[in-house]
Amino acid sequence: MDSATSEPPGGRAELAAGADNGLKIVIVGGFGAGKTTLVRSVSEIRPLNTEETMTQAGRGVDELADLDGVRGKTSTTVAFDFGRITLDARNVLYLFGAPGQERFWFLWDRLFSGTLGAVVLVDTRRLADSWYAIDRLEQHGTPFIVAHNDFGGPPHTLEQLREALDLDPEVPLVRCDARDRESSKNVLIALVEHLRTLYARQTSPSSPPVPQEAAP
Repeated sequence: MDSATSEPPGGRAELAAGADNGLKIVIVGGFGAGKTTLVRSVSEIRPLNTEETMTQAGRGVDELADLDGVRGKTSTTVAFDFGRITLDARNVLYLFGAPGQERFWFLWDRLFSGTLGAVVLVDTRRLADSWYAIDRLEQHGTPFIVAHNDFGGPPHTLEQLREALDLDPEVPLVRCDARDRESSKNVLIALVEHLRTLYARQTSPSSPPVPQEAAP
């Protein structure tokens, strides 16, 4: 799966000067799951990427580069990806793609701070790489959905994936192609709809008490 992405209609938009309400969403997942590609495909601006070329000096540290599914990958995110979507005149959505390699996981807590919600991007060839992201989001009490990035290979039903990931029944699970802008937009829409459902439940007079967030 290459990293080519579809361009937004009309090309890249300039930054708006009047927006004053920034909403933050974080994209997490294992190494090579497509986080940079998703941010790149859906951002209305040219995204900020912090990808660096993988070298022989990283051999033994970046061991995942030798595994099936990411063979041939020559670069890796060393800080985070950043993109932007203007929702209206005052509201802007900021996208942060977290680095997937274990040696950069210490950055995740900073990225989670102030986030509205998160997307866990999953490669079904390496499901175990997603467990850490799911555990961290559950620990932080951050609302999230899971998106299965389609790399081809043996098909799995969503029910099989949900069982393999041991997902809570209320966590949405969707398919996507991170290279495609419309598909990536649908992932973000699914997250927003999930957040609206959670918010409506918490503000309903008949809803049960909301449990406290887990301490970071």
